[in-house]
Amino acid sequence: MVYDKLVRDNIPEIIRQNGGKPKTRIAAPEEFWQKLKEKLREEVTEFLETENIEELADILEVIDAVCAFRQFDRNELSCVKTQKAKQRGTFIKRIILIES
Repeated sequence: MVYDKLVRDNIPEIIRQNGGKPKTRIAAPEEFWQKLKEKLREEVTEFLETENIEELADILEVIDAVCAFRQFDRNELSCVKTQKAKQRGTFIKRIILIES
């Protein structure tokens, strides 16, 4: 099968252990950024379909990769999230805006 998609670092070795012969390459920075965005979209779609914790964990793994690539500090991300929650709230109250 042809995939041409970003995979976790251990996937080629897992394929080899299962008797396969993976063909891989290392993405250049611009391609890696595009593939990360595709992977985020893929993982969000899979979570929306399955609603399971494994897919949610995959989303977080992609977010960590995005932070590393874009040099976003994970602690700063957490602070921004907290600040937005203080200013605009969270989604705990389940409010649906009908009209404004």
